[in-house]
Amino acid sequence: MIAPETLSRWQSALPFWVSFLLIPLIWAAAFAGGWWVLLVPLSTWWAFALLDRLTGLALNNADPDTPDTALHWYVLLTKAWVPTQFLTLYGLIWYTTHTDHLTTLTKIGLFFGMGVISGTIGINYSHELMHQKGRLERWLGDILLAMVLYSHFRSEHLLVHHRYVGTPRDPVTARYNEGFHRFYPRVLIQCLVSAFRAERDKLARKDRPWTDRANPFWRYWALQLAMLVLAFAIGGLLGVALFLIQAGVAIWQLELVNYVEHYGLTRKHLGQGKYEHVQPRHSWNASQKASNWLLINLQRHSDHHYKPNRRFPLLQHHSEDAAPQLPYGYPVMTVAAMIPPLWRRVMNPRVRAWRRQYYPEISDWKPYNRSQNPTPGT
Repeated sequence: MIAPETLSRWQSALPFWVSFLLIPLIWAAAFAGGWWVLLVPLSTWWAFALLDRLTGLALNNADPDTPDTALHWYVLLTKAWVPTQFLTLYGLIWYTTHTDHLTTLTKIGLFFGMGVISGTIGINYSHELMHQKGRLERWLGDILLAMVLYSHFRSEHLLVHHRYVGTPRDPVTARYNEGFHRFYPRVLIQCLVSAFRAERDKLARKDRPWTDRANPFWRYWALQLAMLVLAFAIGGLLGVALFLIQAGVAIWQLELVNYVEHYGLTRKHLGQGKYEHVQPRHSWNASQKASNWLLINLQRHSDHHYKPNRRFPLLQHHSEDAAPQLPYGYPVMTVAAMIPPLWRRVMNPRVRAWRRQYYPEISDWKPYNRSQNPTPGT
């Protein structure tokens, strides 16, 4: 018989397992073909936008001091996703390259949907895993990132983004009035460069060259090559092409979210290259219940940057007086980000209100809008 305490913990974690419903959904789309391949994008973008309206906001907070021993079902969730995504991705490559009922366009659409899964869920779960201290969880995060050829995200996120968020030294902080279509190619280049430099500089402080075996880029490249070789072994050149489609879509999904999370928000420059400490007000907060189930509380991003080591079930909601609030959850906001005039109409007034609320003493914001390491105040 299940102990009441164990049952209660399982029931509280259960809604966050909703992402696993996407697996039978994409397999059903593969078997059916045709327009059914749109099921996954429609479910993640539109169905969860509707569910957010129906379920409302989750404003309650778990005890942040809850021990890991009480979070078993939450921890298992992210670990279990790794083999699930691996088998789904390569299973779909095998099925798609060994069946004749799918047209070329349908195959592209199917792996667009797979990319939505590996980006919306897979990279998000890798983000949770890379923040943990255990070697197993970090390795699992690396495997997920290798499946989308974006392994350097771990180095960039941990060594650059969390350190420099809200400053001109962080490529991922979207500048005020910077549209997504300018942001996207910029971060693709700058994040790779900044991640490599961060690892190189980390080794240099120990008097080691970048070629040292301790450089995680060797692991990144090896894992990514292994994923490509496996795709070729299963599906040939078509298998590699389909793999690349899902990887490209996944990266696009990640950077859409990155764009939304910090748009226009900056930390105050204190002089001599120093900035104020990161606070909840330096990330957009969204506590829509259903999309936070799907995204394992990623939208409580204000607390994640404030306390990066907290596991996702312990992330706190911050009210309007402590953190800026998005009007909708990520499913709606990422679609809006693809339409710059709409995005600016929705978000620019909120950024200006944020500036008046937290930094009324700053009159010149131009230095904070630059992308290339300016010295604010000059």
